[in-house]
Amino acid sequence: MAMTVTIIGAGLGGLVLARVLHVHHVPVVIYEAEASAGARTQGGQLDIHQHNGQPALRAAGLTAEFRAIIHEGGGANRILDPQGKALLDEPDTGDDARPEVLRGDLRRILIESLPADTIRWGKKLASAASRDRGRGRHELTFTDGETVTTDLLVGADGAWSKVRPLLSDAKPEYVGITYVETYQYDVDERHAPSAEAVGAGSMAALVPGQGITAHREAGDVIHTYVQLTRPAEWAAGIDFGDPAGAAARVAAEFDGWAPELTALITDIEVGPTLRMIYALPDGHRWDRVPGVTLVGDAAHLMAPNGEGANLAMLDGAELAQAIVAHPDDVEAALAAYEAAMFPRSEAEAVDTHVILDLCLGDRAPYGLIDFLTSA
Repeated sequence: MAMTVTIIGAGLGGLVLARVLHVHHVPVVIYEAEASAGARTQGGQLDIHQHNGQPALRAAGLTAEFRAIIHEGGGANRILDPQGKALLDEPDTGDDARPEVLRGDLRRILIESLPADTIRWGKKLASAASRDRGRGRHELTFTDGETVTTDLLVGADGAWSKVRPLLSDAKPEYVGITYVETYQYDVDERHAPSAEAVGAGSMAALVPGQGITAHREAGDVIHTYVQLTRPAEWAAGIDFGDPAGAAARVAAEFDGWAPELTALITDIEVGPTLRMIYALPDGHRWDRVPGVTLVGDAAHLMAPNGEGANLAMLDGAELAQAIVAHPDDVEAALAAYEAAMFPRSEAEAVDTHVILDLCLGDRAPYGLIDFLTSA
């Protein structure tokens, strides 16, 4: 195969795509806006599922490396009421269905599996334009002024993809849910009541319209997401440039809750950080455009449902496998990939609404408890 596959974005989907292509000796280059692999914290704990994330890592030849970074015990699960009473307390069963790993560790093993010159760091895409529509070639312009012409372009550049407009006019819209992210460190010594409430794995304290969810991560860390169904104006009215003031304002939404839970908002080392939740339209699709496609959030951004990273990796693996299976027909490869990806992502978008209703709807948390105990 003489062509080079050009990927925008070194997230999990783009990296799996690059790794599987590399295994099959297909030339690939990634352009990534971040200055280096360690330029920022890469998010928290992920559960990697048997039906999508794990097969993607097998296709990448990285199962052993994946097993080495699993957070043992991280699969424990607690649901509490606002006063901290346990409504559900499940230990980590130790099975292989949904082992937990840190996103940063997973990204690291993927980066390390690629030749050093695969990723071009500090290359932020400014725009992408069609240059030879019939042949599927596109011109990329980066913020440093460099331009590149592609043989096959893949947008793995997330929610606000600069590649997506080549295929679709769709734009992410706010779904009415805001997350507020915080971190506590040295939790057993410095935050013992909160550490006890969270337990060894994940904890959720939920009522209709709001909740506090947290996960104990490797290294004695608790990573929390406060979840609130609020209009965009609510978040706009809080100055997150004033961390103490913002934390107090968010914690006020949980007046009367147990102090070990509200401490996850106020007694913190990092945060609070605003994460407003956006999504593309359910069933987002596009007509086939020669020489370009999307993976992960660029293709099917949806509210958090535990599947986003898994879907992105499966997208990357399946796209690579389609390219390998059609070495002389790029359009057949892209059509085959999209034919499987579109219905899969549409079904996940439907499931996301179900999960959100279980967590934040009128029956929270009891709908979620029923779901977990009947599964």
